[in-house]
Amino acid sequence: MAAAAARELKRQREGDEVPSTAAMWAMWAGEAQYVYMPIADALKAAGARVCLFAAVSEIGAAFRSRGTDFTLTLRIADQSRTTGISVTFFANNTALLPRVKSSGDVISLHNVVVTMHCGELFVTFDKKSSSFALFEGKASTELRPYQTSIKYEERKQDDEILTNMRMWLAYHPPGLKDLELQLRSVKSDSTFDLVCKVLHVCQASTSEWIFYVWDGTDAPATEFQTFLSTEAFTSAPLHLEETPLPREVLCTLPCIGTVLRIFSNKFSKEILQLQRNVYWARFCNITCKQEFGIWKGTLLPSSRVRLLSNEDGSVVERLKMYDSRLTTQVHRQPMASLHKASDITEVEFNRAGYTTLMESLTNEQVTHKFKTLVRVVSAYPCQGSDLHSLLTGNHCLRLTLEDPTARIHAYVHKDDGVRFFGGFLTAAALTRKMNRLLGVPEPEEADEDAPLARNPPWIWCCLKSYRVDKYDPWGSRRYRIFGTEIRD
Repeated sequence: MAAAAARELKRQREGDEVPSTAAMWAMWAGEAQYVYMPIADALKAAGARVCLFAAVSEIGAAFRSRGTDFTLTLRIADQSRTTGISVTFFANNTALLPRVKSSGDVISLHNVVVTMHCGELFVTFDKKSSSFALFEGKASTELRPYQTSIKYEERKQDDEILTNMRMWLAYHPPGLKDLELQLRSVKSDSTFDLVCKVLHVCQASTSEWIFYVWDGTDAPATEFQTFLSTEAFTSAPLHLEETPLPREVLCTLPCIGTVLRIFSNKFSKEILQLQRNVYWARFCNITCKQEFGIWKGTLLPSSRVRLLSNEDGSVVERLKMYDSRLTTQVHRQPMASLHKASDITEVEFNRAGYTTLMESLTNEQVTHKFKTLVRVVSAYPCQGSDLHSLLTGNHCLRLTLEDPTARIHAYVHKDDGVRFFGGFLTAAALTRKMNRLLGVPEPEEADEDAPLARNPPWIWCCLKSYRVDKYDPWGSRRYRIFGTEIRD
């Protein structure tokens, strides 16, 4: 069979007419014998038709080509070339394209063409003469394909090749980098892959594209670099976008887990798919940093977006973890607060359940009350002299609260201020309590002109929403702290 394959490759290079699939390969016992070539060997035969048996390492998006066809690109790998090679498919409609359940599944390709374009080799699937079959990957023992093209011809000897491929995959899963993180493990200025659900895509006025992504975990709580002398005049923004999301979009976001914003200044064909529907995807080689204490993802020039099936192993794993998180009230709370929730506040709704800020923002009722676990990331005012006037005058204190799901402004009015601070206190005592909320480190005599790293503690507090304008209840909704006291 190897000799037959060699003769066939020679005919291809010399420009002979390509025979039919059955005649192209050596015949044995009346059954077509497809000679599968290692990818590394196939790449030495540019222009030839070959058969490949490999693992799918990356899944692209299906879209309409410049003509009337639909096209899809997969990346496949085997033992001979773990970096893989791209395979481009063409079909009259998307139903005829491969529908890969999960990266790591196995594909059998018959009569595909090794093509060179601009000095780069890839494989092309000819819709008239090529065929394919898809098999489940390393975790399966099923030998039958879950999808085949119309012209695909099975053979019994493929079972042994499939079994060997799965054994290799068990120790060498393709396309998975050493640094694949969940949102709960992101770090500043490192590059990594992120498997996540793309909930929404929009274009900002700056022409940047913004992906709203989620994997069911909470991004780490950040520290803040600030100057104590200017803290009273700074305000942490509520979001990284220029304008907040419309309420109809906001209400589609999950109420547990961080929704990360990933920014990109380049358009990709995957954006068209992601705008039409909600997909899971692998964001390859992206980076994150903190802006105003909010995590911001960025696509690099080398970054790629690969769509994933809901049956992909990485997707199934994340959904299982999220379902497990929902089973108990404690695990619904911020991951960073577990075993670290501060006892510096006492709340009126001590027996009330826990509500995230996103659950409140998407609540069907404009006005409602709830208990939550948050951090105070900024305050205005925050100096003792100004806080003292809050307790004796008609001023109010504005706190910026955050949890893994959202940020809001919440006000402490005069009526609640005395209880909030625990009585009529001196300016020094008020400053000391505010510093505890803001996470300002000791000692108190820290240089006001030197940068400080502060880490606000997690505190329980009671909130109630209200409206300022009855004709615009959602647009004028505000939050107010009540029934909460800072302990000594």
